[in-house]
Amino acid sequence: MKKEYKQEEIKEIAKFIIENSPSKKICFHGEMGAGKTTLIKAIVKELGGQGEASSPTFGIVNEYSDAQNNTLAYHFDFYRLNDESEALDFGVEDYLYSNYWVFMEWPDKLPNLIPEDATHISITIINKTTRIIEIPS
Repeated sequence: MKKEYKQEEIKEIAKFIIENSPSKKICFHGEMGAGKTTLIKAIVKELGGQGEASSPTFGIVNEYSDAQNNTLAYHFDFYRLNDESEALDFGVEDYLYSNYWVFMEWPDKLPNLIPEDATHISITIINKTTRIIEIPS
């Protein structure tokens, strides 16, 4: 599916991804500022995540929980990684092969570690408020 959307439609896009992704492992592709984190925040909220989701740029990974404090999802930002060995050092494989939702920004930084069944979503900037999202059918 390829769809143009505006910021105010992000909740519907998040719901669509949750309902239609063949995998709970989702890779988000797009340039800096494309809205990857914003979309992940919306997905976490739709899943029932508590608190405000934020970019894990400096911590590499954020963990989100539901109202009962059960783990719901992991959110990675691999932008600052220099190579795959850094990800292996902090145990990324334990997260990637868990039964939780896993959202990954900049997955191209570790191409050999991304699960084969991961869903890849691309976001392209059209203008300040409009994006095109491509989600495999």
